[in-house]
Formats: sequence, structure tokens, C-alpha cells
Amino acid sequence: MQKANPKKNLREPQSQPRPGIEKKMKPVPVSDQAEAVSAKLAGKVALITGGDSGIGKAVAILFAKEGADIAISYLNEHIDARDTKKSIENEYDRRCLLLPGDISKEATCKKIIEKTIKEFGKIDILINNAALHYEAKSIEKITTAHLKKTFEVNVYSFFYITKFALPHMKKGSAIINTSSVTAYRGSASLIDYSATKGAIVSFTRSLSANLVEKGIRVNGVAPGPIWTPLIVSSYKPSKVATHGSDTPLKRAGEPVEVAQCYLFLASDASSYMTGQVLHPNGGEIVNG
Repeated sequence: MQKANPKKNLREPQSQPRPGIEKKMKPVPVSDQAEAVSAKLAGKVALITGGDSGIGKAVAILFAKEGADIAISYLNEHIDARDTKKSIENEYDRRCLLLPGDISKEATCKKIIEKTIKEFGKIDILINNAALHYEAKSIEKITTAHLKKTFEVNVYSFFYITKFALPHMKKGSAIINTSSVTAYRGSASLIDYSATKGAIVSFTRSLSANLVEKGIRVNGVAPGPIWTPLIVSSYKPSKVATHGSDTPLKRAGEPVEVAQCYLFLASDASSYMTGQVLHPNGGEIVNG
């Protein structure tokens, strides 16, 4: 058997200011692929935070292919958001609502839900996905401002969005939260980020128990290293170049390789699952 050659999986060293623009990445992440569709989400409405690029974009496109109308929450990456909207509307003939704004603010989260309901009248699938991180060599280097911002975006927004969305969700609806492999094995340089992702796992399990009687399932996805704008806007170019090369599969995953996990959890195929987390992480074995 031929061994994998890590050098074949290296990326071009590159960097971008936050939050990063997907279309400027080299290579551009893979968000779509030719495949048979079966209208698993026909007639559904999905709200996806961080849906302009990366994993969120791939999920938005796949959901549209399966028949769902899409609302996309994002910060200010208008180039990527418009590109995603174009794919959803022109290629898959579904409606797409763009919702820019800082979801670390509770008022913004409320407006996102209000605008989604005004446009579509309901929410069947909620994907809490948006996140950010800042590297720090030690806990002493984590500033108060960065600590607060990381928790506000990565955790508080999940609470805010979910709280305002739930009155518009019915039995059979699904909530899917994006955690991370770092929730299970930690990260020496992403202490606060890993802590937020661990909180998301507990949030998922607790919320799933709380919503059982309402018939709303809550699950999570904990990706490993995926090729997204978060990477090129957070890491030094040299680290970007080798992102994911330390996984058993010796490479970073593409967003399109993660999206199917969300489709499974959003569809009736996972009707007997709640409070669970899927792990598309390149082969790393984790507990949970």
C-alpha cells in the first residue's frame, strides 16, 4: 500500500484579515459537488449562522439542493454571501435571505429571527454554526476583549438565536450545533475557543433533553480541520500551509465533506437521534 504523502496536501502560505473572504482563498474551498438529490428537505426553511462561506455555505447549498429555502446569517462578508445566494437561487431555484449583522449582540439575533419569519413564516431547521477564534501561546496572552468576544460569538449567539427561534419551530423541527474536535481533545493555542466548543456539546445535550417533549431534535457536528476562511484569517501563513496534515487522513477536509452530516441530522434519516454529535474530523478518534 502506498503511503500518503503529506507534501501533496500542503496549501499555499496565505493570510487574510478577519473574518476572511472565501473567494480569495487559494485554492477556493469546495462547497458543492455533483450528486443525486432526493428532496429530503422539500418545503423546509433552514436558518444557518455563518452561512456565507465555509461549512455554513456548503450546508446551505446542500440543503437548497434538497428542497429547502435558506436564511443566511453572516457578519459582513458580502462578497461570499452574495455568491452563496446566487448559487442557491440560480442553480437550485430556492429562495435565499441574506442577514448581515453581529450575532454577538442579542438585539441582532432577535432581528435575524424576525426577518426570517417575515420572509418565510417559519423555521424548520436551525443551524448554529458561526464562530471565531484567536490563537494565544498561553492563557496569560488571552485578552479580556478576545475572551469575551469568543464566548459572545461562539456560545451566547447559540442561546440568543435558539431562544428567539423556538417559538416559530414545531414538532419535527431540528436544531444542529457546530462544535469542534477541540471540544474533545483541547488545543494548547486555542484555550478559550476549545472551551466554547465544549460548552456547545453540553448545550446540545441539555437542550435536546429540554425539547424532547416538544418533538424538536437537537444534535451537533464536531468537525476537525476544515479548509475555511476561519483558517486563513486566524493563523500565520506557515500554519495555514500545513493545516490538517497531522490528521490520520493527512489533509484538511473540504466543507462539502462535512455538509452531509448536517443533512443527515436535519432529515428524517436521523429521526431516532437527539443529543448526539457526529465527528467528520479526518480520522481522529475521540470520546463522545
